[in-house]
Amino acid sequence: MTATEQVQAANTPGAPSHKRDKRRAIRPAVYIVKKLLALVLTLFVASVAVFFSRFLVPGDPARFLLRGRSPKPEALEEITRQFGLDKPAWEQYLNWLGGILHGDWGRSLTYRQDVSDVLLGRLPTTLQLVALAAVFITVLGLFAGIVASLNKGFSDRFILITLTAAGAVPPFVAAIALVALFSVGLGWFPSFGSGDGGWDRIWHLTLPALALGITYIAMVARVTRSSMNEQLLREHVEVATSRGLTRGSVVARHVLRNALGPILTVSGVLVAGLLVSSAIIERTFGLSGIGQLLVQSIDRLDFGVVQAIVMVVVAAFVLVNTVVDLVQPLIDPRIAAGTESR
Repeated sequence: MTATEQVQAANTPGAPSHKRDKRRAIRPAVYIVKKLLALVLTLFVASVAVFFSRFLVPGDPARFLLRGRSPKPEALEEITRQFGLDKPAWEQYLNWLGGILHGDWGRSLTYRQDVSDVLLGRLPTTLQLVALAAVFITVLGLFAGIVASLNKGFSDRFILITLTAAGAVPPFVAAIALVALFSVGLGWFPSFGSGDGGWDRIWHLTLPALALGITYIAMVARVTRSSMNEQLLREHVEVATSRGLTRGSVVARHVLRNALGPILTVSGVLVAGLLVSSAIIERTFGLSGIGQLLVQSIDRLDFGVVQAIVMVVVAAFVLVNTVVDLVQPLIDPRIAAGTESR
């Protein structure tokens, strides 16, 4: 093919269409790469903030490690050298970050063992609590929001009032009320401990999970109701209804699916934030999780454990929200296309 023929082929109507198809095909990949790069950058910035925050505490870090004792100068110098406190701050950070990437979080001064071992002993309880609370938040929040949206009048107003009241209840107040009613009053659920595993673990964690998620259930329900109401007024829903489709089919295929974007976003943020809120619930119900461990470590100035827990919480928060961002284009492909076009 001559150069003239190549130019003519490039100017044919099919060429721009082919280029548009190619750009459209790579948009999802570009969207995913952007989100993953944002994830890595966020975790890096968080690690810098978490590590250097300890330098904001006034005083000699070595003396904090000794927890108020007055050692001899040579002993203090030995501790400073042992923990690398005599090195520049940036070198300390790189050593700390390198250790984390290799699974070495340092040693706990309180428990006299590796920080990773301390966390692994507490993390399963917190993850199970958060997972059960997330199920309650998603299922009950979606159900209440859908029912309120599809049943105008008394049902809608009753659910709204109930959700508003529930959303104003602090977790520790909800915990006390749930224990008084379902544990002390009715005797249906235990009020202390995390059980022995399996269904016994779920049974013990039911009240803590409800107390942890009750405020968030109300938030998800309100967002679901608002998003559903917005979609019910769209033209395509009216067209689907006029074609004789059943109400359930219209709601499932044309209303709920298009309403899931904001619901997923809010649910992801709320579920990721459960780790932060778990400390109060764990203390109330006597659960040995990382929330209670964080409070104890701050009180005892165990910086290694505090830094590790904060990084775990931040990583979980960012990961959950990244997963939500990556799932949304599967529901609505226009999200990835819109991101690429901006």
